[in-house]
Amino acid sequence: MALDLTWERNLHTWIRGWAADRISRALAGRFQDRRHLLFAFCDHHEPLWNGADAAQGRARMQTWADGYPLLARNYRDADGMPPQHTFFFPGEQYRPDFLDPLAKLAGAGLGEVELHLHHDGDTRDTLRAQLERSLRLFTEHGHLARDPDGRPHYAFVHGNWALANGRRDRRWCGVDDEIVLLFETGCYADFTFPSAPDETQPNIVNRIYWPVGDLRRARAYQQGEPARVGHMREDRILIIEGPLTLHARAARIPLRIENASLSAHDPATPARVRRWVDQNIHVAGRPEWVFVKVHTHGSPESQAASLLGQGGRELHRALTEMFNDGEKWVLHYVTAREMYNIAVAAMEGRSDNPAQYRDYRLPPPPAAG
Repeated sequence: MALDLTWERNLHTWIRGWAADRISRALAGRFQDRRHLLFAFCDHHEPLWNGADAAQGRARMQTWADGYPLLARNYRDADGMPPQHTFFFPGEQYRPDFLDPLAKLAGAGLGEVELHLHHDGDTRDTLRAQLERSLRLFTEHGHLARDPDGRPHYAFVHGNWALANGRRDRRWCGVDDEIVLLFETGCYADFTFPSAPDETQPNIVNRIYWPVGDLRRARAYQQGEPARVGHMREDRILIIEGPLTLHARAARIPLRIENASLSAHDPATPARVRRWVDQNIHVAGRPEWVFVKVHTHGSPESQAASLLGQGGRELHRALTEMFNDGEKWVLHYVTAREMYNIAVAAMEGRSDNPAQYRDYRLPPPPAAG
């Protein structure tokens, strides 16, 4: 589902949070020493998008199976790692021959699979059944991190952005206490946001945070406590946001939303990459570790052509040339799971090179070896 980039739409849902973020960043000042950039590419990967049949879905999956290794082989981060792609795969579109190619990419060290889900009109029980079914099927292909006892753990992106009944009309969800249910079924972090200009966007911007208050209420993600060094919660999911800001575009369109969404019509540029980094998302007390999570809907043919072609090359060229000099910046390509692990390591007081904490809390899924 592509985002409408009309900047005025639903601005009231998040503009105060964005302004507060800008003010707090300005007052805090810029960290002057060497910084580490943790970069995660999260793909809402929907092979059956727009009513595609199974054959077209298989062809879309094959495009990525063939094309992503060719793109990734040309780039390395400071640790010698290639770009990492996290495929948030929709549970309701499960086919064995869709997930098998992604297991091969994971085995080649190019990314991991997490859970994306579109659902509507559910109860707690019907949603739990969908989550548990998806987790069972994903684990059969070697995806998802596991406890020592084999229980799967997963990152989540909500279909149509409608986490915890985030829409006024309650469409595309149905379960107020979805955040609680996600945690109960093994979710460790939500990567849905930013969703602006959609109405589901919270008034918390450019943060890694814990939802607080009554987690059984709709839009429970709307209140949050920033993640910080010295404080770790074990009883709820973490919310990891990507960058969100407003910036000048052109004389006839004075402002636009930068929501870290990559598409064929809005690919990465050096200026966009700089804006993402400038939002300075980090765990409070560890400003030298900067987190950038971008997202896309990478399965449709035009999107794949851009992401695996010129758009992808421009993205990784900008990252490796602008943010990997070893003096001011050190680049680390990470999966969603690794980004979570590094955030937890920060909260638990770890420092120095964040790359050593890629598997700090949750191990790699079996498919990744």
